Amino acid sequence: METYEYIGRNGRGEAMRGTVESGSAQAAAIWLTEAGIFPVSIRAQQEEQKARTTPEWLKRLTGEDKIRPVDLLLFTRQMGNMVRAGLQIVEAIDGFQKSTGSPGLSRVLLAVREDLDRGLVLSNAFAKHPLVFDEFYVNMVKVGEGTGRLQEAFQALYQQIEFDRQINQRIKKATRYPTFVITALGIAITILTVFVIPTFAKTYEAMKVELPLLTRALLATSRFAVDYWWAVLLALAALHYVFRLFLRTPEGRYAWDKWKLHLPVIGPLLMKATIARFARTFATALKANVPIVTAFQLVARVVQNAFFEDRILQMRKSIERGEVLSRVMRTAEIFSPLELQLISVGERTGEVERAVDEIGQLYSEDVEYQVDQLSQTVEPVLLAFMGVLVLLLVLGVFLPMWDLGQATLHHK
Repeated sequence: METYEYIGRNGRGEAMRGTVESGSAQAAAIWLTEAGIFPVSIRAQQEEQKARTTPEWLKRLTGEDKIRPVDLLLFTRQMGNMVRAGLQIVEAIDGFQKSTGSPGLSRVLLAVREDLDRGLVLSNAFAKHPLVFDEFYVNMVKVGEGTGRLQEAFQALYQQIEFDRQINQRIKKATRYPTFVITALGIAITILTVFVIPTFAKTYEAMKVELPLLTRALLATSRFAVDYWWAVLLALAALHYVFRLFLRTPEGRYAWDKWKLHLPVIGPLLMKATIARFARTFATALKANVPIVTAFQLVARVVQNAFFEDRILQMRKSIERGEVLSRVMRTAEIFSPLELQLISVGERTGEVERAVDEIGQLYSEDVEYQVDQLSQTVEPVLLAFMGVLVLLLVLGVFLPMWDLGQATLHHK
């Protein structure tokens, strides 16, 4: 016999929870039904206690609490399908909670379901888990609840999450090749500095000749790296720590996000990806009948760039003062003339959300094209950089031998 914890409702619809001893979960469900309790969930008490007593450090190490964007994407799509099929919210949450392969999301949904049993509405239950359901997600669900169009709200959220996921994947794809090349180059330089150049240094000492400046610089760098490698590692760790602290400050994050947008090659790509994310999210909020001031507030939280967030909040203040959208966007100085023209036309025709959505679609396609072309743009630059670096290393290592050979020939 095992002890099972159950959550259910009685004949009057009141929430019931407790424990029951039974040989299996199915037998426990039959017993509860005969007792007039309709079970919503039944779980062995040992499994529940085990889940609650798992150390936090072990959860972080194994990634047990991690909720991937694709998990949230699948949950959102399934919720839209279940609501369209006429299932009750509690049944939909319970069904996905039992079937999901994400332990972290399962625990969150279990807490959400318990809050629903206590009488909370879905948006308020989601709001208690901001690391999973952000402000935009919660407000879209709240709008769906208020208008009776919850299915459409989940559908819009699904499209938005999928769009964000694709944008992030394209940015990672764009930076993967340069990162790989630079990392490989750093490893190669480290091997040369620590193992190869010291071997040549012994040969140069036996030659008893004056070395060229480039060779002396390489030998000094290699000697410092070999003798003080621990200091180099400590300096790199300290630099990384200080940089992380810098990014945690509002000023630091603002400066870093603004600087990234001005990087050669990568900067324009990040700019267009951010504008695409802003436009699609803003259009989704407007289509859901979210007030434009609230829409700006929500978009600022999900745009993932502190510089853009600051400009969007400035636009929100201007809208609150009664200014028109096209003028507000023009003064923000982050949109091109083409975008401003589309918004102006949308205002005149009364289809602002459609114009904003077109901007998002346009830049999304442009980002995809630039990602495909990025390797062709970056590869020559990286090859030129590697060529110059290899040339300096070769000259520094072999110039003394060349000079010695020339001196030997003249002596003969």
